[in-house]
Amino acid sequence: MKKLIIIGAGGFGREVLGYALDMPVSQRDWEVFGFIDDNLAALDQYSMDYHVIGSIKEHVPKSEEVFICALGDPKIKLQVCGMLEEKDATFTNVMHPSALIGRTAKYGNGLIMAPYSGLSADVKLGKFVTVNSYSGFGHDSVAENGCTLSAHCDVTGFGYLEEGVFLGSHAVVAPHVRVGKYAKVGAGSVAIKNVEAFSVVFGSPAKVIF
Repeated sequence: MKKLIIIGAGGFGREVLGYALDMPVSQRDWEVFGFIDDNLAALDQYSMDYHVIGSIKEHVPKSEEVFICALGDPKIKLQVCGMLEEKDATFTNVMHPSALIGRTAKYGNGLIMAPYSGLSADVKLGKFVTVNSYSGFGHDSVAENGCTLSAHCDVTGFGYLEEGVFLGSHAVVAPHVRVGKYAKVGAGSVAIKNVEAFSVVFGSPAKVIF
C-alpha cells in the first residue's frame, strides 16, 4: 500500500482526512500516513492519530508516497502542487463514498470530492479540482486546473470555469456562462453573464466589486 500525505493541515485538511478514511479499502491503493504543512504546530491543539510529518517546502516525495492537496486558495494550491510535481510527486484522488460520479465524467489527478458532491454527464475537470459538500457540476460543464468549489455550489449545464476559479458557498454559475482565470464568485452569488479573469463578483445577479 502507498502512503497518502495530505498537503495542508488546516480545517479543510482535517475534513479531507475524514473523506479519505471513509473511502473503502477496495477503492484505494493507499493508507493515510500524515500531513505536510509549513506550520509544524498546526495540529497541536487537536487530538488525532495523524500528525504533521514535515514542511511542504522541504518535503522530498518518495516513490511509496501519494499526495492530495487540501489547500482552498486556487493560486496557492497550483503553486504548491506544481512545486511538488517538479519533485516527481504523484497525486491521487480522494472521493467520499457518497459522491456521485457520472459514467461519462472525466477528471484529472488531485480531485477532491466531498460528501454528497456530484459530477453529471460529460463533465470535464482538470487537475487539482476541489468539489466541496453538496456542490456539483451539471452536464457538459468544464473546470480547468485548480478550481475550488465551496459548499452548496452549482455549476450548471455547459458552465465553464477557467484555471484557478474560486466559488464561495452557495454560488451559482448559470448555463453556458464562462468564468475567467482566477476569478472569484462570492458566496450566495449568481453569475448569469461571463465573468472576466482575475475579477471578484458578488450579488444576484453577480456584479464586479474588485
